Amino acid sequence: MSEKPTVQRQYRDRLFKFIFGNPENKEWTLSLYNAINGSNHTDPNEIQLKTIEDILYMGMKNDVSFLINDVFSFYEHQSTINLNLPLRFFLYAGKAYQRYVEENNTFLYSIKRQKIPTPKCVCFYNGAAETDDRTVLRLSDAFGNNIEPDIDVRVTMININYGHNRELLDACKPLKEYAWIGDTVRAVRKSNPKDENSLENAIDTALKEMPDDFVIKRFLLANQAEVKAMFLTEYDEEKTLQLLAKEYKEEGRAEGRAEGILETLARLVDRGIITPEQAAREAGLAVPEFEAKVKGVEGKTGESRLSDDNRET
Repeated sequence: MSEKPTVQRQYRDRLFKFIFGNPENKEWTLSLYNAINGSNHTDPNEIQLKTIEDILYMGMKNDVSFLINDVFSFYEHQSTINLNLPLRFFLYAGKAYQRYVEENNTFLYSIKRQKIPTPKCVCFYNGAAETDDRTVLRLSDAFGNNIEPDIDVRVTMININYGHNRELLDACKPLKEYAWIGDTVRAVRKSNPKDENSLENAIDTALKEMPDDFVIKRFLLANQAEVKAMFLTEYDEEKTLQLLAKEYKEEGRAEGRAEGILETLARLVDRGIITPEQAAREAGLAVPEFEAKVKGVEGKTGESRLSDDNRET
């Protein structure tokens, strides 16, 4: 394989997307598709990446979306088990299909049936919680009655932790190597629980100890700063979302709880995870009121949460 150029742009994406949703690495995306579907496509140029880059939709982004052979694949990586994945895939896929219709001039009012790609929704899981090799999550499981639904979404969650789905990992070398990195980082951190910089040190150790025959090694080392930043951002994002969930569940002092939620929402905005409008809606406030209250909390803590870029409405 020829040497790949260094990616010269600022990344706030997940490592999974950096590897499998990158135009430079379409052969890895194709390898993953073939492993999942039991196919044998050989031309990476068949992959048409369709990940929506220019929006933060409903507070989230899909990791990798692409078209090949009239199949619309939606792939996402998760380190936590999220039972709301079908709803998230449903909302994002709707937006992606809307763009597909616009780009292909699909005439929705024609009496002739308009052909569209078949959707396939897959979540790759490598968290610490134990789960089956494969779990099927359905949108209909969230419906609050026994009425048969006219719309449903099915997401296949695949456990890519070592010891699970070995045939799949063997069939896609980049996926197996990606799983190895996550497993190694977790193991190194676990062996040094008192190390304040355990995450950063674990990332450095994983990149250093990565076997030379890994096909993704050269690419990751050429972009080591971005890779490390993505690891840290993903971990911080996970902690922040967990804190937000905890704030909503906890009972107690109303004022302190409200301030905690505001700080958490402001942190999510600052990291680009949600928009100021979404944060304000979550807090039950208009955007100016939300920003004013955040400033009030900042005045008490002495810490600025909202960046200038995210203050624009």
